[in-house]
Amino acid sequence: MHSVTTFNRSEGDLGNIVALEHVNLEIPDQSLATIFYSMGMGFTRDPYLMTGVTNMWMNLGRNQFHLPTGKPMVLRGNIMIVTPSRSALLERLTSVQELLKGTEFSFSEHADHVLVTCPWGNRLKCYEPAPEFGPISLGMPCIEMLVDHGSAEPIARFYREIMNAKAVTGKDDGGVYARVSVGPSQALIYREADSTDKRPYDNHHLQIYIADFSGPYNNLKARNLISREDSVHQYRFKDVIDLDTGKVLHHIEHEIRSLMHPLYARPLINRNAEQNIRNFVPGQEAYVWTLP
Repeated sequence: MHSVTTFNRSEGDLGNIVALEHVNLEIPDQSLATIFYSMGMGFTRDPYLMTGVTNMWMNLGRNQFHLPTGKPMVLRGNIMIVTPSRSALLERLTSVQELLKGTEFSFSEHADHVLVTCPWGNRLKCYEPAPEFGPISLGMPCIEMLVDHGSAEPIARFYREIMNAKAVTGKDDGGVYARVSVGPSQALIYREADSTDKRPYDNHHLQIYIADFSGPYNNLKARNLISREDSVHQYRFKDVIDLDTGKVLHHIEHEIRSLMHPLYARPLINRNAEQNIRNFVPGQEAYVWTLP
């Protein structure tokens, strides 16, 4: 008689949100953005789309930063980044310090991450690959936003009931949080905090793909929460609310795309940022963002 292996099949449940693709942040200077995101962070400019001087898309694994020219936008929270090598990151950041002098650029080492501030104030918490990030060796696994006390559970409920997403609450050393699954090894984290970022919301946005496209749309429209009708395969909302009271718990525009959107699952080119003219090895220019 053969033994039967028992699996926890709920570990394969993803929820309706299947991928977090990009964060959009306007920046006033494309040259400084190139220095920071390409030379410093080691990301790769998309060679096919937005190749002009007014916008750039920077690839990191299967994710992107979209950086159109405009008044600087600052995400109210932390963008979590997985980078292949902490030492290589520190070397690159050190090399661009003089070029970014006079901006808000800075970086500091911590026990498990490097905290990097971009020239306009966005905070990137950079980690080396670890089990909690799944197979990602380069990418954007999480966006962490600080919210008022008592907000975590109604935020999780909003995503469960409006977006049909997998969302839970929990508590760790950093306090109470809501964790919303937005793809394999990807999450939005809303963390309750004594002090939150009180800067006015400046219309930065994140973009996600969802499987059930019309269900959340109807839920949002019934509550007058649709902020923009972009196309047949895309719409937006920006208010995360308490479903009982209607109180806005956080502003963050969500660009929602269907799986029929032509950009869904488009392969992104990534370079091996540790290669340069001094240590060049033929055939090693490309980087595969997943761990073996």
